[in-house]
Amino acid sequence: MSKLNELPQGMVESFRWYGPSDPVSLQDIRQCGCEGVITSLHHIAYGEAWSRDEIRKRIDELAAAGLTWSAVESVPVSEAIKTRTGDYQQHIANYQETIRNLGAEGIEVIIYNFMPVLDWVRTDMEYKLDDGSECLRFDPVKFAAFEIYLLKRQGAEADYTAEQLEKAKDFYESMSAEQVAVFERNTIDVFPGCKMGLSLDEVKAMLAKYDDIDRAQLKEHLKLFLQAVIPACEEAGVRMAIHPDDPPFSIMGLPRIICTEQDLVDLVEMVDSPANGLCFCSGSLSPIPDNDLPAIIQRLGHRINVLHLRSTQREPDGSFYEANHLEGSVDMYAVMKAALQEMKKRHVAGRADWRLAFRPDHGHTMLDDLSKPAADNPGYSCLGRMRGLAELRGLQLGILRSGLS
Repeated sequence: MSKLNELPQGMVESFRWYGPSDPVSLQDIRQCGCEGVITSLHHIAYGEAWSRDEIRKRIDELAAAGLTWSAVESVPVSEAIKTRTGDYQQHIANYQETIRNLGAEGIEVIIYNFMPVLDWVRTDMEYKLDDGSECLRFDPVKFAAFEIYLLKRQGAEADYTAEQLEKAKDFYESMSAEQVAVFERNTIDVFPGCKMGLSLDEVKAMLAKYDDIDRAQLKEHLKLFLQAVIPACEEAGVRMAIHPDDPPFSIMGLPRIICTEQDLVDLVEMVDSPANGLCFCSGSLSPIPDNDLPAIIQRLGHRINVLHLRSTQREPDGSFYEANHLEGSVDMYAVMKAALQEMKKRHVAGRADWRLAFRPDHGHTMLDDLSKPAADNPGYSCLGRMRGLAELRGLQLGILRSGLS
């Protein structure tokens, strides 16, 4: 008898989708073989509540394409909530309402993050690899140039080595005015699906709100947020899934608090509830060599509610780039096997949420996508992610056929 019978089904194969303006259509996603979509209501401003009507419109839109809504990514946490300033209490009330409305419409998983000021950050949007494909890359030298010569953050020099500072100066001086403008915009407005249009002065003003917020204080703010929203999740049948910080270390002098296994342990202990869980992103955790990804799944798998699967290639100078999904610094075989073993445990235990959804996170720009106009969603072209999905699908099938014991 096939070992596949250890589980009735594999994971829910999903794709990220940025709404009707996404150049990757729902039909494209369906043709990639996906069952689900991980998406958000990007047209609703941060801090506002999502109505049931708006949620239902999105559900119906996906259903018409033969797809389900696997998880929400994201219901954004506003800066007011993170800093506990301004209208943060109203924003929390709106977040609770959104949770209740999503639950009422049958949506069970909400991905969010608690990264201050900027979400994920990269310095290269089109880093060319030896095979001619392009990927995302983070280079601390280039980020030093951004901090020192564009943002002009006081004290930034202390965060870099003398060699990095010298190289940052050379890099900055090598750029034309046009290249500087592109570099600035890519660095502060990379997040796909929702372009904030921030200026450097606005970023500086946002940074200033964290002058008295260190790592311990930001963790306390996260705990207070969870204490407010997890009861609403429990009532609505919704599970939260925090996304790790990306990159998983301090940038711009800001605290980052979801970077290591201990941070994940701290998170689940803040509010001891199955509704307080994790989005396991192998790519975001992988730049830290000490993060043992398969072991994290083995130890914290009971709190994982969704997975982002991708790999990065760490480099000796502290930079990293997005590798192909089965290459780079991540042992994707071990990660996938640990995730499937967790699903088996849940299935045997009779957990209703035994079947996890995953998406191939980021992807190389390759083949025909190289000749298309640059998209506003770097890392989310179709063909590179389709390659990643095909590789992960094959890996999953091989592991299931070989057995999970």
